[in-house]
Amino acid sequence: MKKIIPILLLCCISIILVASCKKKDKDLSGVNVHEEENVIPFDSTQIAGFFTKYPDFKAFQPEIKELYKKHDYHYIWYDRGGLIEFAEALYDKVNQIKSEGVQSQLPYKQQINDIFYEAKEKGGPDLTSELLISSMYFFYAKNVLEGLDPKESKETGWYLPREKVSYVTYLDTLMKDPNLLKKHDSELLPLYYDLKKGLQKYTEIEEKGGWGTIEMEAGVKSLKPGDSSKTIAEVRKRLFISGDLSKDSGNSQYDDELLQALMSYKKRNSREMDNLITPDLIKHLNVPVQERIKAIVVNMERCRWISTDLTKGGEYIAVNIPSYRMRYFKDNKMRLESNVVVGKEMNKTIVFSGQMSYLVFSPYWNIPKSIIEKEIKPGMAKDKNYLANHNMEWNNGRVRQKPGNKNSLGLVKFMFPNSNNIYLHDSPAKSLFNKENRAFSHGCVRVQKARDLAVAILEDDKNWTPQKIDKAMHAGKENSYTLKKKIPVYIAYFTAFADENGMIGFFDDVYNRDARLASLLYKS
Repeated sequence: MKKIIPILLLCCISIILVASCKKKDKDLSGVNVHEEENVIPFDSTQIAGFFTKYPDFKAFQPEIKELYKKHDYHYIWYDRGGLIEFAEALYDKVNQIKSEGVQSQLPYKQQINDIFYEAKEKGGPDLTSELLISSMYFFYAKNVLEGLDPKESKETGWYLPREKVSYVTYLDTLMKDPNLLKKHDSELLPLYYDLKKGLQKYTEIEEKGGWGTIEMEAGVKSLKPGDSSKTIAEVRKRLFISGDLSKDSGNSQYDDELLQALMSYKKRNSREMDNLITPDLIKHLNVPVQERIKAIVVNMERCRWISTDLTKGGEYIAVNIPSYRMRYFKDNKMRLESNVVVGKEMNKTIVFSGQMSYLVFSPYWNIPKSIIEKEIKPGMAKDKNYLANHNMEWNNGRVRQKPGNKNSLGLVKFMFPNSNNIYLHDSPAKSLFNKENRAFSHGCVRVQKARDLAVAILEDDKNWTPQKIDKAMHAGKENSYTLKKKIPVYIAYFTAFADENGMIGFFDDVYNRDARLASLLYKS
């Protein structure tokens, strides 16, 4: 019995010591070392030396320091078994980065390629390879997941703020679910992926040599159906290359097949819908494919900065300034498309979003002070009957135009209160909607099909019928109606727009914004 007690005591002491050691192991790192035996630690002081050797990644130094501090200075791309699988998935994404419209070149690409080509032959990991992969991740996050730096994008005039994401934290999420690299797709507008399809097509056209320059014969002002010309054969070939024609017959006569293709091209590119081939149209067709690719890239970047929350409800209005088009969507289907007139250069229509909350039938036009000073007062100085002749009156020290057919706002306006005092409205100047360049207004957006838009918006409202809407529009007395449900409105600036097949329309850069944005995207 005396011999058994010391043995039992010794066993108990051993158990306590083992338990104590295990607790110490866990307390020292916050992680149970027996459960995390694959983790490889490194010396944190070595990080600074990496950026001395690879200065092109120095911009990522703060994030990389934060990342490894968060992971207690352990390797994250390697374990005892070698390179983790997610690293290869990320590398594959980075190799396809040009298809995302990103023009920045990955620094030290050859060294990074070597990491993955030689991964199986290498013995253990080295810290340089580890930090190169982390730098590659932040390069991808900044260029694809995030896009252009907000401070830079704001300077281009189209920036919309988006919630800032911590890509240090997001990496943990990606590692747990690599499929999120694909799910990122749902965070971008469908237009982004339509443009991406178009980018692939235009890249292939560029690789095949692009298209030649079409020459308009001297002295010829235009070509019409039935005409024959070498120019017509060149136009036919150009439309075949861009996918507007299914084949190139080489025919130099302007036939029905070419007419249909040209009308399709003109509609997609917001050109004047006549049947003529003019020098201006030739100029549009002659823009080099490299310039078209740059436009696609610029507009893919713009897509990254628009929240998909705008379209989640299924009902919204989108106005694109360069194409002079408005589209109304309901249940995520386009219900109405209309030509619009936007602000001219000196009164640029602002790019922003808002919530349409009410309509005004037979509206007054409360004339802005700037217009009173620049236009109304000089008119009054020349003609004492100026106000009466323009159906205007003084109202509390301001000038307003009375409701009616001659009112500059037309017969209905669509209000989404904002600090820029921008809204959609009808217009008595119907002829302006047929012009190719439609930047004429003082900043608001004139809608050609304003009556149809009012009917479409109110079609489910029992308080309104098309007949009642017509009566309210012609009542000659202002009448406001608050919508039961607010409708998101987005005033956009896209100089390239694609359909679901990747067929792209290119529009004039009316406010000269593309060059500035392109210089930021192509600067590296």
